[in-house]
Amino acid sequence: MIKEISSTQNDLIKEIIQLQTKSKIRKKKGLFVIEGLREITLSVTSGYVIQKLLFCEDIISREALDGLLELVELKNIEMIRVSLKVYERIAHRKGTEGIISVSLFKDLKLKDLKLNKNPLILVAEASEKPGNLGALFRTADAANLDAVIIANPITDLYNPNIIRSSVGCVFTNQIAMGSTSEILAFLKQREIHIYSAALRSDSVRYDQVDYKNPSAISVGTEATGLSREWTEEATENIIIPMQGKIDSLNVSVSAAIVIFEAKRQRNFETLQ
Repeated sequence: MIKEISSTQNDLIKEIIQLQTKSKIRKKKGLFVIEGLREITLSVTSGYVIQKLLFCEDIISREALDGLLELVELKNIEMIRVSLKVYERIAHRKGTEGIISVSLFKDLKLKDLKLNKNPLILVAEASEKPGNLGALFRTADAANLDAVIIANPITDLYNPNIIRSSVGCVFTNQIAMGSTSEILAFLKQREIHIYSAALRSDSVRYDQVDYKNPSAISVGTEATGLSREWTEEATENIIIPMQGKIDSLNVSVSAAIVIFEAKRQRNFETLQ
């Protein structure tokens, strides 16, 4: 049975707005909001579970809706038809095909990562800007990395701005979160080499490092860089030589440069 909502003052609509705007509410309820057909489809194919699916028939086509519903088990999903006015109240951007889901959190634990024998991993420490995190996930997806690990996370990954800026790549990557000490122990236990991007006198050029062995590339924030633990425990500290007036790049750009050098050395083995 399909429920209908036509009032923006409906309790569920108010709850959805809270889930979109308040990290504390998302964490307490273990729920988050996904907006857009592409993003919802990517989440479903990556194993995320939809609790509620809200759609606006004034926007979404029957064909598009049926295509999504073929991917999910309808018996476990509450289907809700909303008016155009209601959809416009809860939608954050235009062009999202008239569909929004309320989905369940995943436990993003290090122990659940499934890694091959020679992984290439990105570690991002204390990254708090949604745009930067989203761009890092897009880079990781483009390179088909084995995992992205977030150290000392400051924001939850289900922030709508991260989902939006990642164009859904927050769902396509294998992701885990943990403290710096936990992640370092995890990498060392698996004999994964650590290459830390850092402006240090002992850093070597990023293209002079061998990434063909199990490797983790770690990046910090643009403001403070990596913590001392990452630079002291690194197999090698690396640097991107710059020839302009400034000595810093956007963190996602820096990560992309190093990641694709590693992929080049590996002959783009997993890129087909």
